[in-house]
Amino acid sequence: MGTTEAEWLMRLPEAIGASPWTREGAQVTVQLEGGRLQIRWRPLPPRVIALMRMPRLEVAFVFEGLGDDDRLQFMRRFDLCMQRGGG
Repeated sequence: MGTTEAEWLMRLPEAIGASPWTREGAQVTVQLEGGRLQIRWRPLPPRVIALMRMPRLEVAFVFEGLGDDDRLQFMRRFDLCMQRGGG
């Protein structure tokens, strides 16, 4: 993801929504109806294109006990909340 860790953490609560969650270091566990989700992240070196430097995070999502429809529904909201303006 093209973001700093500080920006990621600022947007994370809204992206998760009303589901209870806990954070331990660079990992969040989200309790979802019927299962849970673990999200882990780590900073990567910035992407450099000419004079532009874009911060990056490697993010992994591990769903447990949820079907495809539930995962898709969660990720749609999550992606919308994490989008940044551009242009």
